[in-house]
Amino acid sequence: METGEKKIAKHTVTEAETADKIGSGGLPVFSTPSMTALMEKTAFGLAKENGHDTVGTRLEISHLKACLPGTELTCEAELTDVDGRKLTFRVLVRDAEGTVGEGIHERFIIDPERFMNKLAGK
Repeated sequence: METGEKKIAKHTVTEAETADKIGSGGLPVFSTPSMTALMEKTAFGLAKENGHDTVGTRLEISHLKACLPGTELTCEAELTDVDGRKLTFRVLVRDAEGTVGEGIHERFIIDPERFMNKLAGK
């Protein structure tokens, strides 16, 4: 993978992703955990498209704007650094009016079988 590579994903906010439904708040607005998942999914997808299995290890974000269910979002993940097996992405979520959230996300390239065997104590 090379820095500058990007993946853009479209997403429509659902009722199931609201803060009151998942327990991260009391209002029926797009939850921070749901936004986080969208950011990770987009970065994971970029790595996977390049033949890499990865795990997320770090995420620093700002959730800047509330969104209601039905809001159309665009999430962008851009690879900004490659350091051995560590991949660093700039992640950005926008709606039609501007930035909803942004941040930095790190993922590590792994061998899934080896990773799971290690967890199982093999």
